[in-house]
Amino acid sequence: MDHSGHGMTMDLPPFTLGRGLEWSADPFFLVACLAGLALYGWGVVRLVRRGDKWPVGRTVAFAIGVLSIMLMMCTQLNDYGMVMFSVHMVQHMVISMVSPILILLGAPITLALRALPTAGRGRKGPRELLLKFLHSRYMRIVTHPAFTIPLFIASLYGLYFTPLFDTLMGSRPGHIAMMVHFLAVGLVFFWPIMGVDPGPHRPGYLMRMLELFAGMPFHAFFGIALMMASEPMVETFKNPPASLGIEALSDQNAAGGIAWAFSEIPSVLVLIALLFQWYASEQRQARRKDRAADRDGDKELEAYNAYLSSLHARGN
Repeated sequence: MDHSGHGMTMDLPPFTLGRGLEWSADPFFLVACLAGLALYGWGVVRLVRRGDKWPVGRTVAFAIGVLSIMLMMCTQLNDYGMVMFSVHMVQHMVISMVSPILILLGAPITLALRALPTAGRGRKGPRELLLKFLHSRYMRIVTHPAFTIPLFIASLYGLYFTPLFDTLMGSRPGHIAMMVHFLAVGLVFFWPIMGVDPGPHRPGYLMRMLELFAGMPFHAFFGIALMMASEPMVETFKNPPASLGIEALSDQNAAGGIAWAFSEIPSVLVLIALLFQWYASEQRQARRKDRAADRDGDKELEAYNAYLSSLHARGN
């Protein structure tokens, strides 16, 4: 029997990590991930051929970020995620909180701006359109904390505790749209906080930390709500296939525990990245001040020498 229109049979054997990691590609995500890796690789090669440097760490972070999406969507984890709330929650948390952080650390927009050729005068190529998009009013709105934090929270409560989740899970396009939404929400939430790329909203480091922690308690409460519920709360996962050998409520409790734990792990990762960025920024500022002080000192010395020369000339 087909479940949720996703082309997956309900007689899955009990879940094990080995089975979950078996290859079972979703064509949409497979093509999208491979295209993302290919475009990023093209950008890096273009820079290297030009004699420019691109940090290896950024390339590694981006590649791992994209591969983490493939791991969630192109293995049997995706099949089990259609009938097991706990596995679905792993998918959701990785795609909305781990993959975006790694992708953003890869600075794909900065790479695109450096690798794409500039169009001729008066013309608009991909680079010019990207710059226009980055400076658009739309981007200022969707990267502002007044938008990103409520969106981050609504993506949990507004989705799982309404019939919308069951509707989306009922079809293949709906499921794909939901996963793309999770990734997009993660990207717009974390981009202003710790993204390396330029963006319209980039507050100071202290404000970024406040933004990070503003959304996380709601994430933890969501997990606790699932763990403490006395009955299954999401229709899709109320009757798991008998072949799985699981009970809906205990699976939901596990899903809640995963959601609660994931509110902590990415927070710590982002906090560490933020502290490193803050330290690097302070170091750059200190070096700039030192250079400016050296230049000012040189000017003062030149002025003093000129003054001495004028005195000597006058004496003669």
